[in-house]
Amino acid sequence: MFLLGLILILVLQFEGISGQSNRLYYRPAGQDAILPCGRGSDSPATCSEVSWFYGGVTSSYSRVVTNGMILSSPRAARLSLQTNCSLVIKNITAEDAGVYTCQQREDDYYTGGTYLSVLTISPYLPDADGEVTLECSLLRGNYLGSCEENSLRWLNETGSVLLGEGVGYEVFNQTDCVSHLKVKQQSGHNRRYTCQFVDQRNKVLIQGDYTPAFKGSTESPDPIDPAGWFPLSSVMLAVKIAGMIMIIVITVLLIRDAGALKEE
Repeated sequence: MFLLGLILILVLQFEGISGQSNRLYYRPAGQDAILPCGRGSDSPATCSEVSWFYGGVTSSYSRVVTNGMILSSPRAARLSLQTNCSLVIKNITAEDAGVYTCQQREDDYYTGGTYLSVLTISPYLPDADGEVTLECSLLRGNYLGSCEENSLRWLNETGSVLLGEGVGYEVFNQTDCVSHLKVKQQSGHNRRYTCQFVDQRNKVLIQGDYTPAFKGSTESPDPIDPAGWFPLSSVMLAVKIAGMIMIIVITVLLIRDAGALKEE
């Protein structure tokens, strides 16, 4: 297995240089990823001999599919094969980041590599004196090497790129594929910040938004469900209204029953 992993690493590195690899970018927000096995007419006719290999951010290469069967693992329930042997990963999480290769037959080394990267945004340091430090991280296979300098950038809610230090914020130097932003609580509503991952041509490959909640703030960020549900605050408002209506109905029924008892 070690020899096979080494061969896959060398082949994938050459493929990445030649620009033939597939690169997918996701946020851990309930999305599904489909990783193709083969290209167009090269796709296998049957999955009975197909195997999939996975190399994580820190882990070495291992099989996740062999002879068309999903192997047992903590995330096996989220993996499946389509009829064309493409690998489906449901509800992408940070642990899914890495490189995936499809082996169509036992005598083949591989038929293509897919690099799956996951962008995460979260508080890095706790709220202190009205300040919050956010961390934006791009998780991906080590086979891609380090991220380019300034490939992760922060924007405010008006779309302006934040550089260095300004009113209410400070951007720290990017370290590999991680960037930090310190923001201060300001008057008015909580501000939304965006982290983008861009290529050398300044093209946005993926981005994510985050609205920090400060201690003592009367507002809190509304988590939007990616499937298109209403924000959590709207749901809570609906629950409160329904509760009030129920109280009114119960009160009316009690008054009516009390009046009926008096008449008897």
